[in-house]
Amino acid sequence: MVMRALDRKLLRDLRRLWAQCLAIALVLGCGVMVLVLATGTERSLRMTRDAYYDRAHFAEVFATATRAPKEILPEIARIPGVAQVEASISMNVVLDLPGMEKPAQARVLSLPAAGQPVLNRPTVRLGRLPDPTRIDEVALSENFAEANGLRPGMSFAAILNGQKRELTVTGLVLSPEFIYLIAPGSLMPDDRHYGVIWMNHDPAAAAAGLSGAFNDLSLRLTRDAVEPAVIAALDHLLAPYGGTGAYGRDRQVSDTFLSSELDQLGAMALILPPIFLIVSAFLVNMVLSRLILLERPIIGLLKASGFTGREIALHYMKLSIGIGIGGVLLGWVAGWWMGGQMTELYTRFYRFPYLIYRPGSASFAVSGLMGLGAVVLGALRAVRASARLKPAIAMLPPSPPLYRRNWVDALAERLQLRQTTMMILRSITRWPGRAAITVLGVAAAISVLVACFFTFDSIAAVVDEAFTRTNRQQVTLQLGHDAPVTAEQAAAHLPGVTRVEGAFGVPVRLTRGWRSALTQVEARDDSNILVRVLDEEGRVATMPPEGLVLPESLATKLDVAAGGQVTMTLLAPPRESFDVPVSRVMRQSLGETVYVAAPALFRLMRQGPEVNRLNLLVDSRQLPAFYAAVKNAPAVDGVLLWTDIRDQFSATINENLTTSVLVYAVLGILITIGVIYNAARIQLSERAYELASLRVLGFTRGEVGYVLVGELMLLTLLAIPPGFLGGYGFSALISAGFSTDVVRIPLVIARRTYTIAGLIAFVSALAAALLVRRRLDRVNLATALKQRE
Repeated sequence: MVMRALDRKLLRDLRRLWAQCLAIALVLGCGVMVLVLATGTERSLRMTRDAYYDRAHFAEVFATATRAPKEILPEIARIPGVAQVEASISMNVVLDLPGMEKPAQARVLSLPAAGQPVLNRPTVRLGRLPDPTRIDEVALSENFAEANGLRPGMSFAAILNGQKRELTVTGLVLSPEFIYLIAPGSLMPDDRHYGVIWMNHDPAAAAAGLSGAFNDLSLRLTRDAVEPAVIAALDHLLAPYGGTGAYGRDRQVSDTFLSSELDQLGAMALILPPIFLIVSAFLVNMVLSRLILLERPIIGLLKASGFTGREIALHYMKLSIGIGIGGVLLGWVAGWWMGGQMTELYTRFYRFPYLIYRPGSASFAVSGLMGLGAVVLGALRAVRASARLKPAIAMLPPSPPLYRRNWVDALAERLQLRQTTMMILRSITRWPGRAAITVLGVAAAISVLVACFFTFDSIAAVVDEAFTRTNRQQVTLQLGHDAPVTAEQAAAHLPGVTRVEGAFGVPVRLTRGWRSALTQVEARDDSNILVRVLDEEGRVATMPPEGLVLPESLATKLDVAAGGQVTMTLLAPPRESFDVPVSRVMRQSLGETVYVAAPALFRLMRQGPEVNRLNLLVDSRQLPAFYAAVKNAPAVDGVLLWTDIRDQFSATINENLTTSVLVYAVLGILITIGVIYNAARIQLSERAYELASLRVLGFTRGEVGYVLVGELMLLTLLAIPPGFLGGYGFSALISAGFSTDVVRIPLVIARRTYTIAGLIAFVSALAAALLVRRRLDRVNLATALKQRE
């Protein structure tokens, strides 16, 4: 019966405080939602990826060579730890697609002469694989075919070994090798201009000049295999045949991008939810502390009637747990739904043949425990205070505060402030703890908003660096083989070309102690103006005459600094190792390319200058003629159109960022509204007597409302500076947590971002305060004045 009476009071309290409880539950639900969303999506994507990899027999070690005879395959299969071996032929080709003026490019992969591939099995989505007896039949990657409107039975032209051939599409497929399909040297997927072609072995071997040989190798390992040992043995076997360095899944392009995305989801789960949970704890503490203060006489009567301190403490703890349960349930539902939507979005961006959405019970259990733990911790101090109240003391009104003149009064007299403004300043300075909680809550909301909008600034910096200040060329031509610098003169005669700059890159393995990394060293000539290297201040960097220039991420991986030394092993002729100094470590937003002065690199290689890539500026009026010439150039096996790459990059990033930033901006607004609305409701309850007295004394409704709203808005303004500082720190965490080996998120925050975040928080706070201000007009003056009696 005792507990039943307290439970009835609990239900009445929840009904009376429903708006405040809902505001807290929404903030708490945001934290739970983000946790369920991030962990559930990450788990689902990992399950989808692992299931797809297993069913498609995705390889674990990959290698390429110039020309390796098939006779060494049995020897490779005998390497300890190797379970399966599959050799194939791979080459890049230029395509002439119907209805497309610009040249497209594709990677051609050979299919076994008999049956399906043992490893990296393609999943047929429409049609069939090519008939082994037909030399002109091919299958296409599904995303490329859909972007270009190609269906089974349709044909297109490709430049194979310098000859244009008509190929017929038989099917659309997906492959675990190309979940994230990106052209060599590009920054983003471009389904319109880059795809994969699966071709029968014999025509592929004939086109590549590799009859009886292979240049692409995939391995699957046994469970007890030691991957580094397998890679070392494979490199030794392939070295005489132009091997460019074997690598595991961690260096496979598609898996690297997918793993980076999964790591970012994990970082989201670690960084974002604590913000909302901490704010929820603050709000619960704010509401319960002031509720208990207002209900001191009721607590005294309950204790005098026989209720124990433990029962009363449990009653208020139930109130906080009820709020927590509501917030957790809201977060679970929203997290489940949004996780499914995000997982489906990822499966369109990362091409999976099917979707496994199973967020798992762990994400719900952990988020539920964290949510309830936050409200319990927030309520603990206030609940303990209620349990310690003695009945006689509790039934007495609280001791009136001791008022004395302070610096605020002196300043107000000097500035001749109005009495209503004085009431605001005295309320803040005489109850600093209460004001601090409100300031901290609003500052947290501003921090979230700054961190949300910071992503736009960082991506804008990446786009500006990648497409305006670093890569200023319009077109890059990938050459099938290394060529002398006279290739620049040949390219200059293509229609519309106004400037040509050659570039040369060579695959290398950098080693320092037990650490090593596969990367590419690019020869740099300070006379080049189309592709430039920038220093930390964004200025064009001058290459040191000797030594390497490493990106920060790679230097960290190798644990080396400027002035140190690494061993550089060339994975192309002359295939030698050199001890090379590290002259400089620089910031790099995209990739991990290493730079070195061109004369120094060619001196190490003991050869004259060469090029394997050409960067061009082209007269826009002659682009159609230029594209037509490139489609028929036998030396070109890849074309990068930088205008299209930039447009694709910006469109993809903006689409994804707009959605995510909108979600988190709403969360930041909810925090602001939750903090200010609760503070306003509590102040209205506490100060009803004072505010009613002002009305009786002749103050207008606007002047009385100014006392309530003005204090909250002043606290909001005070919260802006710490909110900006918190936003900077929060952005730094995101920059560090979301950066990967592929993309480095720069810590760049524009003034506009601070301004927008501050304005959104101020307007949200004003809306919440005005919402409570309307309740002030409905306060019964007689009832309010009798409150103290």
